[in-house]
Amino acid sequence: MSLLYEGKAKRVYTTDESHQLRIEYKDEVTAGNGAKKDQMVGKGRLNNQITSKIFEYIKNEGVSSHFIKQLSETEQLVKAVEIIPLEVVVRNVAAGSITKRLGFQKGETFEQPLVEFFYKNDGLNDPLITEDHIKLLNIATDKEIVTIKEKALQVNTALVKLMDEMGLLLVDYKIEFGKDEQGQILLADEISPDTCRIWDRQTKENFDKDVYREETGSLIETYQTFLNKLEAL
Repeated sequence: MSLLYEGKAKRVYTTDESHQLRIEYKDEVTAGNGAKKDQMVGKGRLNNQITSKIFEYIKNEGVSSHFIKQLSETEQLVKAVEIIPLEVVVRNVAAGSITKRLGFQKGETFEQPLVEFFYKNDGLNDPLITEDHIKLLNIATDKEIVTIKEKALQVNTALVKLMDEMGLLLVDYKIEFGKDEQGQILLADEISPDTCRIWDRQTKENFDKDVYREETGSLIETYQTFLNKLEAL
């Protein structure tokens, strides 16, 4: 097995099966598009276990993904997909960048989920783009854009239900999609407190990477508490 790709949070390896890959989660944590970076022992284990459990949960809710199975504490087996260079952000409650861009008050609940697209390009700092930009850049067709939005909202329905069962509020999250060998669009990458903004329903305490961004608590303890809640279901 050879290293195919290494990003900020994961390493991707080939396997003996041409259409399967092995993902290893790293103990690296970053924020601000890599401007802030640290090593935290146990972070890869937590993100892998959380993502594996969430992918299994949403599969039962009818959401198809690249996830096949968890291999170890830090590794997954996944279907090989060609990642679509879009970060798809779904927002249920105003927080983060949208409060600065559009003046929403933090904590304001949207009447319906808002879907935003960001061009996955570190060199351009992952800019917000429109559906017309997506077509102009030949990232996806009209039909594929519709499919991606439908799947993103399907994920949202499943995640809102899951978080509610845990006594948590799903504020927003970032997901990615890829195409398999048949051209089917599948949910890919990960879903974890690294890629979601999650609050306690009562106290509004963070259960996500904002504790690291804003230096308000221990990331490892926060993620472990989240995993404990997930495992208690």
